[in-house]
Amino acid sequence: MTRPLRARFDPAAVRHNHSVARRQAGSARIWSVVKANAYGHGLLRVANALADVAEGFALIELDGAIALRAAGFRQPILMLEGFYEPDELAAFAEFALTPVLHCRAQVETLLAAALPTRLPVYLKLNTGMNRLGIDAAELAPVLAALKTSGAVAGITLMTHFADADGERGIGEQWSRFQALRGVGGYPVCAANSAALLRYAETAGDWVRPGIMLYGSSPCPDTESAAELGLRPAMTLTSEILAVRELKAGDRVGYGGIFEAVAPMRIGIVACGYGDGYPRHAPSGTPILVNGRETKTVGRVSMDKLCVDVTLLPDAGAGAPVTLWGEGLAVDRVAAAAGTISYELFCALSARVPVIESE
Repeated sequence: MTRPLRARFDPAAVRHNHSVARRQAGSARIWSVVKANAYGHGLLRVANALADVAEGFALIELDGAIALRAAGFRQPILMLEGFYEPDELAAFAEFALTPVLHCRAQVETLLAAALPTRLPVYLKLNTGMNRLGIDAAELAPVLAALKTSGAVAGITLMTHFADADGERGIGEQWSRFQALRGVGGYPVCAANSAALLRYAETAGDWVRPGIMLYGSSPCPDTESAAELGLRPAMTLTSEILAVRELKAGDRVGYGGIFEAVAPMRIGIVACGYGDGYPRHAPSGTPILVNGRETKTVGRVSMDKLCVDVTLLPDAGAGAPVTLWGEGLAVDRVAAAAGTISYELFCALSARVPVIESE
């Protein structure tokens, strides 16, 4: 018997979500962010889904960029953390990759590399995220070095917002970015999914939608994916393996953290943290059985979790279960588990078969 857990990938949903980004972006061009194996959806699956509409792909993994080129993709590719070692620059030149330069040392290494071709570069500015990025005091000499170099084909200024999806918003960072970019007339790339949807003024010349391409809301506390017109690209499904009758006082699973307060029925589902479902998801996390919403009970184990089917008398062994996706927004599951959809997608285990919709 084949284990019934499956992830269904819907390329039409990815194309639809890209069209939502396209409408929001106006005249800006779109980097489709496909890092981390396209947020767990499969790099080449997503790239193929977007082949006819993608203007560029953005990721951090050099092997992923080379795989895109090997598969025939000729769109620009933006390397979001640039290069890590000087010897990688030969591949940047060979495969026409655009590095994001986030520190002076990277700039100096690129300019000293004597590459056989000039590369366009993105210069990342630190405007308050305080991770990677050129600080204000370094910007003028770095720009001067890049502008006078024969190694650079063009410069785009970039930043990343820390709270585009939150109450603080982008005001402070956007003001700093505007001040730093000055009057140089450089192209701009600033908007991630949340900024693209909430702050049209940040669209600039290029935008970088990520999570919205996969059908999850970048702002789930204020707007659901459905309200934003997004469709789930991944639906994780399984089946009930067995049903057990409990009496009051019976406990469920490791640690016995769930105790039945009255007679109830539970279904045991073929899915666990070994598949990428969050172990920390508490009792009460939403789940669908036979298309009806119920809740999990007890601690998630490596291969199984339990659901309350007391009010679902037709839910027996073999009953279909949706962990997230079509009919149950991944953002709701993530919120119940105290995390975000990005983590759930990226945690999907290699042992889960992925079936592509027609």
